[in-house]
Amino acid sequence: MQVSSRIVLKSGKEHSILRRHPWVFSGAIDRVEGEIHNGDAVEVTDQKGRFLAYGHAAEGSIAVRIFSFEQGELDRAFWKNKVQQAFDLRSKLRIAGDTNTTMYRLIHAEGDGMPGLIVDIYGKTAVIQTHSVGMHELRQLLAEILVEVAGVTSVYNKSAEKLEKNGGQRSQDEYLIGAQPDEICLEHGAKYKIDWETGQKTGFFIDQRESRFLLGQLAKGKKVLNTFCYTGGFSICALNGGAVLAHSLDSSQKALDLTEENLKLNGYDPAVHRTIKADAVHYLKNLEEDYDIIVLDPPAFAKHLSARHQAIQAYTRINEAAIRQIKPGGLLFTFSCSQVVDRNLFAGTIMAAAIQAKRNVRILYRLQQPGDHPVSIFHPEGEYLKGLVIEVL
Repeated sequence: MQVSSRIVLKSGKEHSILRRHPWVFSGAIDRVEGEIHNGDAVEVTDQKGRFLAYGHAAEGSIAVRIFSFEQGELDRAFWKNKVQQAFDLRSKLRIAGDTNTTMYRLIHAEGDGMPGLIVDIYGKTAVIQTHSVGMHELRQLLAEILVEVAGVTSVYNKSAEKLEKNGGQRSQDEYLIGAQPDEICLEHGAKYKIDWETGQKTGFFIDQRESRFLLGQLAKGKKVLNTFCYTGGFSICALNGGAVLAHSLDSSQKALDLTEENLKLNGYDPAVHRTIKADAVHYLKNLEEDYDIIVLDPPAFAKHLSARHQAIQAYTRINEAAIRQIKPGGLLFTFSCSQVVDRNLFAGTIMAAAIQAKRNVRILYRLQQPGDHPVSIFHPEGEYLKGLVIEVL
């Protein structure tokens, strides 16, 4: 990778880079030396020409996404070392190589010093999702490195939608190496059919692994409602933990079909499970069962700061409905994956919902993304998933 251009920051704007924040905003740039195109590797310097970082140039308010604060060669060895460091962390966490859990996140963008890149492992397949042109242009090199480091035999590139949304060129989803159309994977021993070609995200919501496990620990003898169920993960964990019944709700028939398929894969009798196609808020207002545990895991209601107020209203409505209806002593697993809603704002939203529902509530657990979704301490924006387990009295 050649670095032929330089971005010089305005005086004083280097401080965030010296604090190792991985973004350079367009307003911080004084001038550009050389010709730069979207996705180019560039050097970032201060006004005196002192090196600050290397990054990928991008269009939009985030003008550079930094992948190195150290000078050196940006060759194959550089990128392999980054992937190896990410793999070593997952090995240290005993996630990579766990025969009881065969899917995990290997590369988590800024959390692993590779902004614009997500890599999820599903058994012997790695699924790449690039959010920047710079990382997209490295996809074939990265695929080869993933085979060497992670021991996968197939690498699927699922970047077309995300890349176009982020101003990148048109692309297509495709296998870069091998071809494995789907795979049965394990999470804490539970079986799931993973469809990375047509499924949401990279095929599965890996980030809820430990929250699902916690639900299983608390579900014995309980009746559980899993809203926004998608693949049915919370339902399967509840049944694995001894729940007497689990109901899975989603507005998508495709999601419900996938949930049914995963329930059968795990050998569950249909008598202990039911799928419900409905709007979550409407259903919660008219509950047909006295559930002991309700799971609220909606999609991101706000992906941008401009939508935050509207998202808060949506989180309040759905949580108020659940808090109002759940039986006394019931547990609510409630989540937000909206990056612009931080954990304090989310907790305040749940408090507002409890006030409106006129129920007493106490927090039992605070939940977050697991260790294979690391957050750089210099980039708090990387902490997107937050959750609460509350008891409603």
